[in-house]
Amino acid sequence: MSASPDLASCELCEHRCKVNRLAGELGVCGMAGPVVASAQVHPAPPASYTVFMAGCNLKCLNCQNWTVSSYPATDAGVRGFVDPAELARECVEALDSFAGRLISADRIFFSGGAPDIHLPYVEEVVREARRLAPGTRVNFDTNGFLTEASLRRVLAFATSVTFDIKAFSDEVHRTLTGASVKPVLRNAEIVGGEHRDQLWEYRVLVIPGMTDDQVEPLCDFIASIDRDLPVCFLAFRPNFALADHPGASLRLMERCLDVARSKGLTKAHWAGMPAIPGRVAAPDPDLFPHYRDLSARLAATYAARAGCATHPRDCAACSSNCRLKGYVPTRAT
Repeated sequence: MSASPDLASCELCEHRCKVNRLAGELGVCGMAGPVVASAQVHPAPPASYTVFMAGCNLKCLNCQNWTVSSYPATDAGVRGFVDPAELARECVEALDSFAGRLISADRIFFSGGAPDIHLPYVEEVVREARRLAPGTRVNFDTNGFLTEASLRRVLAFATSVTFDIKAFSDEVHRTLTGASVKPVLRNAEIVGGEHRDQLWEYRVLVIPGMTDDQVEPLCDFIASIDRDLPVCFLAFRPNFALADHPGASLRLMERCLDVARSKGLTKAHWAGMPAIPGRVAAPDPDLFPHYRDLSARLAATYAARAGCATHPRDCAACSSNCRLKGYVPTRAT
């Protein structure tokens, strides 16, 4: 386990749990020390040697890597703790391997789960990798829910940042993730406004009936920072608590680009596999008193079905044992 003093009273993310992770105390993320789930040469842009860190400070209904992000509530196989120097050597060697060169992998990519909650460990790996191979590039994939101080630390070592923005409305973001969007938008402004050369892209997940109405305000928000910032709209693929919900249609993804262009965004594109079939759940009227937004009511219905007992959703204020993290979907896409 990393002995970083940051973990003695953890405030790496905006939950600011202040638990002593070095002593095994657990906050919202449920993680004490850093755990590597897996690592592999990976072609997804940017091509890289991707290190997937276990655990996450958000509890997203749509999580694509739910077995990793829900760890240790899941019984997913993970590598466990890997000495930072050992992992650094592995990363450097993998980038210089035949497989790495074959796909033009040119950087270490920290993903998850959420590498944000393991920031001191990531910093150790990066320092050692650059000692072995000066100039090693690093991509940091973030959900944006870091403290500003943590974000500044990321920007001090990251060559590039992939930045997820799941919603613009605070209520919708809270219902989908269990946390406020305000720190995410603040951090998105810092990255796009002050460090635009480090932004690989903002990534906006488009979930029909839940976040499709968030596209226009998000485009307005990004355009207000800089109209030339790169934006990727990701077609929702049914996953985790939303495994039965329909995927985003091709028409919806094309409409996202139309909206982006109408707002003056010059570097917008979309990615993913559209039109995966599913069926929209009927919103639960018992949840209506807790949510005003129709999209939030629909998302909350799925959350409740998957075991979330606290409404409106707020993971930092929830005193119950999280049943959502132990949820196992019956469908995989």
